[in-house]
Amino acid sequence: MKIATWNVNSVRQRQHLILDWLEREQPDVLMMQEIKCETAQFPAEAFQKAGYDCAVVGQKSYNGVATLVKSGMEITTDHLPGFDHPVARYVEVRTQGLTLGNLYLPNGNSGGEDGYATKLAFFDALTARARAFLQTDTDFILAGDYNVCPTPEDCAPGALGPDDALVRPQSRAAYRRLLWLGLTDGLRALHPSGPAYTFWDYQAGAWGRDCGLRIDHALLSPRVAERLETAWPDRDERAMERPSDHVPLIVTLRDKAQATA
Repeated sequence: MKIATWNVNSVRQRQHLILDWLEREQPDVLMMQEIKCETAQFPAEAFQKAGYDCAVVGQKSYNGVATLVKSGMEITTDHLPGFDHPVARYVEVRTQGLTLGNLYLPNGNSGGEDGYATKLAFFDALTARARAFLQTDTDFILAGDYNVCPTPEDCAPGALGPDDALVRPQSRAAYRRLLWLGLTDGLRALHPSGPAYTFWDYQAGAWGRDCGLRIDHALLSPRVAERLETAWPDRDERAMERPSDHVPLIVTLRDKAQATA
């Protein structure tokens, strides 16, 4: 099973890039963030023609998440329980025995300390959601744009100042609390060290200088982590014409029979 997460930075502007990528990679699931359109304006028909059902939570001009699934799905919630803000930042589906939470975590750099508190509140609600899944023995993945560089190695030297919300100690601690529930960072489980960036700013020649960040993550529950086969960021997408500033993060899972053999 191939599952990807990708902050596409406007689904309508990047639609052709996304469709080309889907044709090449043929993922079972694509979780997109920052679609930047209302639900009714989402180009669902184009993705349905490519073989994907769509679960979409949008809003005008900002935020927005959408999950594309090949083999049918059930939408379990269109918001993150416990996060009481009217923004389109979470959609959750059930498919092939997995619950998949698609998230776009607040950046936290705007709105002063209140804005940063909103980021931490989202983390608190996400942690509670993960804990509830674990208590009910649910197999799940929480994937998306976390807007956190978990360690110094996940931020290119000089890319961010020490007070940036993506690297503040409280942000990293909130990410660790999720992991300490018993979750697995899919990419770092297989590539424990070295740069593995998923984002390069449009400014200051960041892509050309490889001045990137690792802020897109896929966290796997214990039984799902046992099935983990590969994980990698698809860097080639950042070199496309008019690309998103993020690239897809892809994980593949063995089937259950292989995992228990």
